[in-house]
This record gives sequence, C-alpha cells and structure tokens, in this order.
Amino acid sequence: MPAPARDPAPASLRPVLRWIGAHVRGFHAAMGVFLTAGMALALAALLAFAGIARLVGRGATQGADEAALRWIAARHSPALDTVALQLTYLGATSVVAMTLLVASTLLWIARHRWSVALLWTAVLGNALLNTVLKLAFARPRPTVFPFRISGIGESASSFPSGHAMSSVVVYGTLAYLVARLEPTRRMRRATLAFAAALVLAIGASRLYLGVHYPSDIVAGYVAGFAWAATCALGVEAVRWFRGRGPGPEVEEAGPDDAPAPTEPPPPA
Repeated sequence: MPAPARDPAPASLRPVLRWIGAHVRGFHAAMGVFLTAGMALALAALLAFAGIARLVGRGATQGADEAALRWIAARHSPALDTVALQLTYLGATSVVAMTLLVASTLLWIARHRWSVALLWTAVLGNALLNTVLKLAFARPRPTVFPFRISGIGESASSFPSGHAMSSVVVYGTLAYLVARLEPTRRMRRATLAFAAALVLAIGASRLYLGVHYPSDIVAGYVAGFAWAATCALGVEAVRWFRGRGPGPEVEEAGPDDAPAPTEPPPPA
C-alpha cells in the first residue's frame, strides 16, 4: 500500500522556506537564515514578557490586577463556579499528560514522527521553563477574595500562570499540527479559532477562581507562545531543509519522512 501523502509545511511558511531554499546553499546556512527569522518573532514575545515581568516586579500592575479580581468576585454564581472548574481542569497536569499521550500515540501510528517530536519537546520544555520562571519571580498567589477549591492554586508561585503557558503550548501546538493536515482553509481557521477560544477560556477560569492575577495570565500566554513558536519553527526548518545535506537514512518512509517538495523547473 503506498505511503500517505506528506503533510507539507503550513501555507504561511512555504514562501519563506522556498525563498531560502532558492537563495541559500547548504543545510546549515538555510537553517540559520530560517531560524534567525523565526527567532525574531520569539524574541519579540520574550521582550513583551520581560516588559510585563518588570511592571509586575515594580508593583505597577497590582492595583489594576486587584481591581479586576474584585470585579470578577462580584459576579460569582454556582453555575459559573461549575463551568470555571471544568475549564481549569483542562489545563491541569493530569489532563495535559493524558492529552499528550493520546495525541502522540495517534500521530506515531499515522507515522508523523516529526510531529510527535515537536509535541514532546514543546510540552516537556514548557514544564521546565514554567518551573524556572515561577522560582525566579516567586510572586505570592492573590488573596483578593477567599474563593478557593481544594488542590487548586495551593502551591507554587503565581507568576507566570502555568495553566496559561501549558494551554498555549499544548492546545496551540495540537491545533497547529491538526490544521496543517486539514484540506481546506475554512477547516484550518476553525481549528485554530477553537484552540484560541479554549486557551482564553482556561485563562479566564484561573481569574474567576482567584488563583492568578490578570498579569500572570497575560505573561503565561506570551511566554507559552514564545516557546511554542520556537519549537515549531525549529522542527519545520529541520523537516524542510534536511534533504539539502547528508543525513541518516530513514528505514520507513512516511508522512513526516518524505523528501521535501521542490519547485518545478521553469519552462524552456
């Protein structure tokens, strides 16, 4: 049975990859140009995170953060309590781990090996990065209102939000991997829009439960995006350019192992 068609790089990246492929010779040079451009985007996100962290460290956001939580506290209801709890569990470690195992197993069976590598690198790296950032900033959890649920927000520091970071990395990366396999632009947009709505809802649930300040959530989103973008760009670059230089033979060709497409020669 013939191998399934290779999933190409996302349409938004193909012009950049093709331009580099046409103008840069050698695997390492092409990788360097592409990763430099991609890292500029990640660097912009990191600078935004640094700006938020500086404001938080100076206490400049504290007044607005507490005012936002007081506004939320005035709108608590039993129905919203239930919704917030269900949403916040989607960013919990146990759910993230199960999502990672199921998604990576399905991708591996479908022979999308590079996608599995991207997913594990993004998720495990995010866990380490969030731990380091929390230890570095050690911001206490909010105490604006006493609404607490056992096991939620009782440990670790507040900045940046681990749920916000992990939701961007896990659900954002999964949406990216699914969207690049979908046949129509409408389906791709719907997938990305759903993931964005889910990520925003998880962040909102953390505010509703009173375990994070708004600045924690925004910083988590920015840091998660920076890390996820770095991982995705690195994997795309390797997958696209690896045929331009020597490399190990692949025993089983599959969707992620087919040679990168080349441009047809110009007419004579």
